[in-house]
Amino acid sequence: MTSKLNQLPNLAQRAIAAVVGVSIILAGVLYNEWTFWILFLAISILTQREFYKLLKLDENHPLSVYGIFCGVVLNALTFFIEKELLPFKFYYLIVPLLTTTFFIKLYRKKDTKPFANLGYTFLGIIYVAVPFALINEMVLTDNRGYAPQLILGCLFILWANDTGAYFAGRFLGKRKLFERVSPKKTWEGFFGGAITSLIVAFILTKYFDSLLSWQWYGVAIIIFITGTLGDLVESLFKRSIAIKDSGNTIPGHGGFMDRFDGLLLSMPFIVTFLKIFG
Repeated sequence: MTSKLNQLPNLAQRAIAAVVGVSIILAGVLYNEWTFWILFLAISILTQREFYKLLKLDENHPLSVYGIFCGVVLNALTFFIEKELLPFKFYYLIVPLLTTTFFIKLYRKKDTKPFANLGYTFLGIIYVAVPFALINEMVLTDNRGYAPQLILGCLFILWANDTGAYFAGRFLGKRKLFERVSPKKTWEGFFGGAITSLIVAFILTKYFDSLLSWQWYGVAIIIFITGTLGDLVESLFKRSIAIKDSGNTIPGHGGFMDRFDGLLLSMPFIVTFLKIFG
């Protein structure tokens, strides 16, 4: 199936993969909170695994398996604590769990740069696992229980931003946004994404009542700014190891990091915004 998709034009690949991916996400999010959690936990694992795999291309040696394990535990603890199935004190398990990475590296005799690779291990947790864990904080609200509208709204805005930026940049793009990092990105693409994000936010104010109108617009502004910066950060990472895509898992879209890079750096800002002003 994947090989047949790869023979199609890039735009057709993107469209088909998007329909399939969106269908899976909608089914997982809308069914119940457990399918939501399993779905995004799986995406988190695959994205973190991809991140560590890319680091190894540059001859680094992060603790991939243990780093992913820490990410899974962090995500699970956040979910179960937010659902009030575990008391908050269980969060303290993260401290000895992360500290154990130092002891593991102590016994890796062939590692010539143990502390640098410890840093890469922690980076995978902070950059990938933490944002996905924060999604649990967002959708499991104190007063409404499971609120799937929040993650769906964020994803709709994020996808609108990506789509608007792609087409505006492709057909109107002239002025480079950040040529040193990403030569193809333009200011026209940025504003195209901003406009489509705000249009989707306007539609959400009519049909999604989980947030007030001004809050949806606030989320949209956060996404088209930090989402764009998140994309540039990933481009900077890929340029540092001389690759074009983070993977080829999703036809027409590259890898999981390529698809969710905007979510990784926007989610900490979104959750903070909603916790303070929600």
